[in-house]
Amino acid sequence: MTLLIRHGATQGNLEGRYIGCRTDEPLCSKGIQALMTRHMPPVRRVFVSPMRRCLQTAEILFPGVPATAVFDLRECDFGAFEGMNYAELNGRADYQAWIDSGGELPFPGGESRAQFALRSVRAFEECARGFADGESAFVVHGGTVMAVMERYARPRGTYFDFQVGCGEGYALEDGGAYARL
Repeated sequence: MTLLIRHGATQGNLEGRYIGCRTDEPLCSKGIQALMTRHMPPVRRVFVSPMRRCLQTAEILFPGVPATAVFDLRECDFGAFEGMNYAELNGRADYQAWIDSGGELPFPGGESRAQFALRSVRAFEECARGFADGESAFVVHGGTVMAVMERYARPRGTYFDFQVGCGEGYALEDGGAYARL
């Protein structure tokens, strides 16, 4: 079994901001408190995005299990939208174009969803290779979870079918069967 878990809440998450790979926000107190109530199955290894919010989440959910930070598991590069929320972006032509594309266009000065998903899935595959026993956890970002689940979950779903809240995720079995955590 492999666990795919989105990091706990940050202040930017609570404010609905695009917090990607350029903003290294820590968890907020509300995010820490919510994680303290979660109980995860035991794992042998933890892979994390190098962002503080993921490192902190891994420490809370898997105390005593060493975490391996993997650069390409970090969140999407939101480019010019980094740190902004809908209210601040509403009315901008570049934001409307991105919305109209269904999120397929690259973020201005950042990554496209396709580029991000490819990077995330490759990093996941590299980490998972060689661990036949599963028993791993990935503490990453919502988009990373969605990209991996779109690729491996059975029954199949689209990227957006696998959205999870902060501190939530999936248990993914060999063969792609999954359950929400």
